[in-house]
Amino acid sequence: MVFKHSYLNVFLESHCMDMIQTTQKSSFPITEVNTTVSVQMGKKVLLSCPPVTLTKALVITWVITPRGGPVCIIAYKADTKETRENNCTDRRITWASTPDLSPDLQITTVALEHAGYYSCEIAASECYCQKGHDLQVLVPPEVTLFSGENRTAVCEASAGKPAAQIFWTPDGDCATKSEPHSNGTVTVRSTCHWEQNNVSAVVCSVSHSTGNRTLSIELNRGTAGTLHSLLTILYVKCGLLGIVLLNIAFAFFQKRNYFRSNEEPRTLAHMYWRTKTVLRQGVGLMDEADREGRDFLSELMMPVLIKYFSLFWFPTMK
Repeated sequence: MVFKHSYLNVFLESHCMDMIQTTQKSSFPITEVNTTVSVQMGKKVLLSCPPVTLTKALVITWVITPRGGPVCIIAYKADTKETRENNCTDRRITWASTPDLSPDLQITTVALEHAGYYSCEIAASECYCQKGHDLQVLVPPEVTLFSGENRTAVCEASAGKPAAQIFWTPDGDCATKSEPHSNGTVTVRSTCHWEQNNVSAVVCSVSHSTGNRTLSIELNRGTAGTLHSLLTILYVKCGLLGIVLLNIAFAFFQKRNYFRSNEEPRTLAHMYWRTKTVLRQGVGLMDEADREGRDFLSELMMPVLIKYFSLFWFPTMK
């Protein structure tokens, strides 16, 4: 097995390089461990080195190979406690502590560009050990669910990494499409149709490495159902309008009767004196001998005339 010791030529002094070359040619055991690490975007991750006694470590080197990016090398020389870096610009990638206390590496806030291979190589007096981490960055998808036309529903898991899986309850006639993006994320869209009228609501379940999501929605009823709903709304509005008009009419008639009841006494009184005046004028045309009975005639005819006029002008009076 051959390790990439040529990376150290940039950083180490000539006497240190002699030591590394001697170690490589010696009979010291070479160990290699590789693991896969999955971490959600935005989280913190700690990458460990092989278990080597730090007092026996001579050189600690991290070789970072991001996917699609330049190689970054961080090297620490134990005897001089020097740290050198080459082509490393991301300040989110740092030692977890000081290298003499812990050789582990940490990424404070994981982003998509941090996906790649991270190798910790330790040259010690007892071995040359290496531990690699295949870092995979997980991106939770944005899940949406909305209803379409003619009893269909659409469930979408946008920009997830890896691609999400979509399931429906109850099962329907479904079509699923995946759309990959340049940054490695994938959008998955599933469109389902249900013929059965007894299916009124459906559930979309999205399965993903970062967590599962479940959303539900009611199906539309198609054209007939929409027309029925519109007619129902129209009937309700007409009913409410009728109630409002009845209330207005009731208030109007109640107010009119109120004013009529207040005016009728004044009208009857006016009729009384007007009728009495007319009778007296008529009686005044009689002979002098007959004038003695005018007051009696006036008083006798007054109730009859008032009753007649009241029935003619106010039919509602009793």
